[in-house]
Amino acid sequence: RLLGGTSDAIPDQRGRVALVTGANSGRGLETTRALIGRGCTVLMACRSARKGEAARAQLLGAGTAGLDLLELDLSDLNSVASCARDVADRYGRLDLLINNAGLMAPPRMLSRQGYELQFGVNHLGHFALTQALLPLMNDRPHARVVTVTSGAQYFGVMAWDDLQGEQRYDRWKAYSQSKLANVMFALELNQRLQASGSAVRSLAAHPGLARTNLQPVSVAATGAWQEALAYRLMDPFFQSAAQGALPQLYAATASDAQGGEHYGPSQLGGLRGDPKQQPVARAAKDQSQRQRLWTVSESLTEHHSAAV
Repeated sequence: RLLGGTSDAIPDQRGRVALVTGANSGRGLETTRALIGRGCTVLMACRSARKGEAARAQLLGAGTAGLDLLELDLSDLNSVASCARDVADRYGRLDLLINNAGLMAPPRMLSRQGYELQFGVNHLGHFALTQALLPLMNDRPHARVVTVTSGAQYFGVMAWDDLQGEQRYDRWKAYSQSKLANVMFALELNQRLQASGSAVRSLAAHPGLARTNLQPVSVAATGAWQEALAYRLMDPFFQSAAQGALPQLYAATASDAQGGEHYGPSQLGGLRGDPKQQPVARAAKDQSQRQRLWTVSESLTEHHSAAV
């Protein structure tokens, strides 16, 4: 257990290499801070090299080595492939992959390959990155992939006839769909890893209500005063980014966390509190839907896969 809502109980991570997407702010930054504090070498995979370098300098200022910076734009599958090759070239191994980055409820925009941006970044980019990096994880003891979802998964519906929101686009429905896709992918990946005899395990985690830059960025992108007001009213329920990072840290490092599990905060219906195992959205339990998502995701990313 991560006692008292802190990361102090994380096991020793010396000799291990972790990649954290979106590591320059919010939960990604706090996850990185906690892991390097336990001796882990962390690869900070960030879209902005400038922001990544500033975050890295801040963490190094705390007197910690073992930090590397990688450029990763999850909205561009070519960048995903390039990042995976960089990891292979520089390290040749990986113990932890934390699929943390994401964006929330922007107006409809497209990824570099023409996919709806939330589906492209939150799901497809991480799907492709994981597939590319798994060969570096297969021989590592206690290797884990942790994919970060959110409570929005419970409202998510896979719009199979309109996954890219071309016919109808609702930014919150698209966000919820992408977060449902995250947990569906995490569970299906674990099942496939076990079936193949791999020792790598896949887990999911959600942060509850954590104060990060997702909320102000979403408000700024849309100018939605109702959304800004809602965040102000909900402010007492928000926990810090460090607290919001605990479920993904638990999934990544706890000795009793098992493949296929899903962790989130324990209080107020999963909004805040110490991490514990939480139920997944009902749709994510449907194996036929998980397999369908896998097949679609493979077909959308196959021309940009990276051999590492």
